[in-house]
Amino acid sequence: MAHLQAVRTALQPQQNAYTQLTTYFDPHNQIAWGYMHAQPRPCFTPTLLRELLAWGNGMVGMIDDPAETDVKYFVLASNVPDTFSLGGDLNLFMQHIAARDRDALYHYAISCIDCSYAVHSHLNRPNVTSIALVQGQALGGGFESALAANVLIAERGARMGLPEILFNLFPGMGAMTFLGRRVGHHKAEKIILSGKLYLAEELYEMGVVDVLAEPGEGEGAVYDYVRREEKSRNGILALRGAREISQPVSYDELIRITEVWVEAALRLEPKDLRMMERLVSRQTSKVETAVAAGPSNAFSA
Repeated sequence: MAHLQAVRTALQPQQNAYTQLTTYFDPHNQIAWGYMHAQPRPCFTPTLLRELLAWGNGMVGMIDDPAETDVKYFVLASNVPDTFSLGGDLNLFMQHIAARDRDALYHYAISCIDCSYAVHSHLNRPNVTSIALVQGQALGGGFESALAANVLIAERGARMGLPEILFNLFPGMGAMTFLGRRVGHHKAEKIILSGKLYLAEELYEMGVVDVLAEPGEGEGAVYDYVRREEKSRNGILALRGAREISQPVSYDELIRITEVWVEAALRLEPKDLRMMERLVSRQTSKVETAVAAGPSNAFSA
């Protein structure tokens, strides 16, 4: 994977206790990198969610400590071949739904919202920019997490989509909020109801993807973006601040929508859960094949 190899060439991984997230820090460009690699599937496991929040808290500590090098950018990426993220932990969903455990399902959903809101609010630090780097598939919550970023960079051939409608649900951890603000809520609903995967090229034309990179060049595109922003940083951050006033995203909005999602999930019928189980099985086998084969083109669901 060229993107990860490039980081390793220039930087050493930070020392921490993370097991599903590898982080790097580029002090010269003031960029923090976070590469996800959840197990047993590249989705948002409870462990990965905890580590992402801990990473965010660590960056806030660096930013607020005058003795530390400042963080101006942080990048959410993946080192799983052909996969940014498969989204929510569907196995966990099915367990909680089968047990009728509303509290556990709600707690998991809140953890997802906490991560997405930290990304979208750029850690509540006005001089920080969050970037999502999508190489390969970003499905469901994986797409939502990428949409949460201030800047979405994707390589040509990457596929993104919201398949939840296929098992009679909807993406409840930010899709309506973040996608709606990028393309309008009517268009966002059409994308959600389609359940289809879209190429990065299509999403770029729609205005969903901000920067389109060539395959294998995503990391370079991040540095190119940073160089461009640095030239007009004051104006760009001021414009973002104005947009956040005119089109605010509140934590309360995300929570209220995810409460609707929890209740809808608990209403799923056995046939819906069987469809969810088939999707998990299909995705798992494709990821295992991709890992065994090494880097290749993005695959479809």
